[in-house]
Parts: sequence; structure tokens; C-alpha cells
Amino acid sequence: MPPEPRQARAIETRAAILQAGSEEFAERGYAGAKVADIAGRAGLTLGALYFHFRSKADLARAIVLAQPNRVARPEGATGLQRVVSLTTGWARQLQDDVVLLAGARLVMEQDLFAGSQENSHTQWIMIIEEDLSSAHKAGELYDHVDIHALARLIVNACTGAQMQAQLETDRRDLPARVAEMWHCLLPAIVPPEVAATVDLGA
Repeated sequence: MPPEPRQARAIETRAAILQAGSEEFAERGYAGAKVADIAGRAGLTLGALYFHFRSKADLARAIVLAQPNRVARPEGATGLQRVVSLTTGWARQLQDDVVLLAGARLVMEQDLFAGSQENSHTQWIMIIEEDLSSAHKAGELYDHVDIHALARLIVNACTGAQMQAQLETDRRDLPARVAEMWHCLLPAIVPPEVAATVDLGA
């Protein structure tokens, strides 16, 4: 059943605030963003904004925690290919998705509004670890591979690639950097016959 009119308006208003907040945070960072400007971008009063988010910190946390759900999941991909497609897809989508752009900037300022565990890195590690576990059970990975350590390494490498690409190319070559990461990583974690089947898609 479709949501009730009031509920539908609340969903639309919340989405408008998240969009406006993302635009503001992406441009100015957490410290530079102003709640009044976010409300103005969303076409709302401050009271309406505070009805949905109690504070600027609350809104910033919501944007950071929404990151994994913004990335399109690769259809039909499983195991290792799912992880690869997820990271290369993220690298492409990040260039145009303002919510992802805001999250990338906010994560670097999270000490101003969130605890150490309230970040998208932790979420991404859990998601990737689950898919790597599936890959391991399917016999795609070498037996010696430490799943948690590998998931953390992938997230750390993608984060570093994103930061460096931002500085050097305004992220235009981020997909190529992520593909390069996989070129270096695959020989250490999968047999050659498995590596030959992986589509890096960049």
C-alpha cells in the first residue's frame, strides 16, 4: 500500500533535507555548513528541519550512515565479483552523487559530530567481509586469506585512492585507480584462473 499523504510528505521532506544537507556539506564541510543555509536550500523553515533532524550533527550522521545504501548493487554478481563491482561502481558513482561526495568529506571530519564507530568505513567493511566470506566458501580465494583483514584493506585502499584522486584529478580517474588496486591485489588473494574471470569494469 502507498504511504498516507502525511507520511509521504514527511518522506519527501526528509529526502529534501538530506539532499540539501549533502550539497552544503560537500561544498563547505561540517564546520563551514550552516543549518539555516541547509533549510534554505531545502525550501524549509528551521523548525521544519529540526522536526526531522535534531541538530546539524544528527543530519551529518544520517548522511554518513546512508553511504552504502546509495551505491547501486551489482545485479547478478556474487562473491569476489560482487566486491570488485561494488568498489568500481562506487568509484564511478561518487563523481556525480552529492550524497556520496558529502559522505566522503564528512568522514574526514567525523570527530566533530560522531563517535569512532559511526562511520561508513565500518559499514563497508562489514558488507565487503560478507561477500568475501561467500567468495571463500566458493573456493575463489586462497585458503590463507584473512577475510576481515582483506575487507579492511580494500576499504582503506579505496578511501586513500579517493582522497588522492580528489587532490590530483578532481576524482576523474578514481575508477582507474580502483581498477589498478585490484590488478595489484588479485594475484595475492586468488588463483590465476579465478583472477582471469574477474571483470574490473573500469
